[in-house]
This record gives sequence, C-alpha cells and structure tokens, in this order.
Amino acid sequence: MVQNIYDNPEFFAGYSQLPRQVGGLDHAPEWPAIRAMLPGLSGARVADLGCGFGWASRWFRAQGAASVLGLDLSQNMIDRARADTHDRAITYRIADLDALDLPSEAFDLVYSALTFHYVPDFARLIRVIHAALVPGGDMVFTIEHPIFMAARHPQWIEDEDGTKTWPVNGYSREGERRTDWFAKGVLKHHRTLATTINTLIGAGFALRRLEEFAPTAAQIAAMPALEEELERPMMALIAAQKV
Repeated sequence: MVQNIYDNPEFFAGYSQLPRQVGGLDHAPEWPAIRAMLPGLSGARVADLGCGFGWASRWFRAQGAASVLGLDLSQNMIDRARADTHDRAITYRIADLDALDLPSEAFDLVYSALTFHYVPDFARLIRVIHAALVPGGDMVFTIEHPIFMAARHPQWIEDEDGTKTWPVNGYSREGERRTDWFAKGVLKHHRTLATTINTLIGAGFALRRLEEFAPTAAQIAAMPALEEELERPMMALIAAQKV
C-alpha cells in the first residue's frame, strides 16, 4: 500500500503552502515542458492519477477533454479537489495506486504528476495503466528523478567556494528511501531511470519522449532561486504510447 502521508496534518499544512498548490499549474516550473508532451485533448477520456487538488483535472476539461477521473489516496486531497471543482464531467475518488483497478480500454490519456515514486509495485501499476488505455492511447507522467531521490540525505553539500553539489548514494540499490519533508519519514521508492524506462517497454509502451527537467534562462531570470536546479535533474518527465 502507498504511504498516505498527505493526510498527516503537519505534512498537509506545509504542502498546501507550496507555490504550485497556492497558484496552480502556472506556478510549477516544469508545467510548460509537460504541456508540450501532452497529446490533443479534444474529446479525450482522461485519468489523473494522484490528482491532488485537481489543478490538472480541471485544466484537461478546459482543453476539451470529455471526462476526467481524478484518483488520489488522500481524503484531504479529494475533499479539496471536490470543493474547488464545479464540473459534472470530473469525478474524484479515493484510490490506492498500488492496488489500482481500472476498466479495460476506457481512457485515451493517463496522466500523473509526481506520484509514481510513492508506489511500491511500479510494474503492476504500469500493466494496469496499459490495459486501461485504448490502443494508441497515451501516458504522460512525472516523477522525482532517480538522481534526486537516491541521496541518503537529500540536501545540497556546499564546498569552501560556495559551489553546491547534490549527493548520490547507492544509485543502483533500488528500494525504499525515507526523507524528512514537512513530516518525518516520508516514504518513496527509488528506481533507476533504466528500470523505469524498461518497465514501460516491457508492458507494451513505446517511449515518445523523456525530459530531465531543467529551468529555462527566462525562468531563472524571473526566479533566480531556480538556477540551482541546473546542477542536477529534480524531475523526469516521460511520455509513452500504448502499442
């Protein structure tokens, strides 16, 4: 079962104050890159896995999606998404992605943002998604980059010159990683980039695009703090198609 950290009051209070949760998709620096990877949405049936507050679910509908199913393990997330959504074509439900069951060939797009690294059995999840997509259907998802997540203590190391370095420990040792982020002991599951891609291929997906997110010069000019993100990829953005 996926750890339900988002219903931890301390965690949820801190998470809710993140700029991307206050201001929505336009406050997520990676959003323009994600948007460029998405297929056409007119008439599409979409599943949004780990839908959170429903920002992406509502955006899909605004772009012409016929219906959106938003799933999240957290009651806090689902309650907030329902409160902020006034659209009968969007349905929100609680679901554990590690035990996910979806109808066969029911979706044109499955989308997920920064959720799959919480799932213990990634291979099972990908098989379920493959079965739930129509032939030629798309999956677009983002995860914490394995280089970012492998660190035993995920924080910058600064040398005497002020140069920042991100530690990478046990990259090839896949499995649980625990970190303190708004709450102690947040559980994630580290997989190498090769494992992630090969799991997709093994399930019958063709890779359409892989981006290791880095901010643009314009984004750094607008928000100088983003410059440190050039030192290591924080996120991997992946688009694949059912074949």
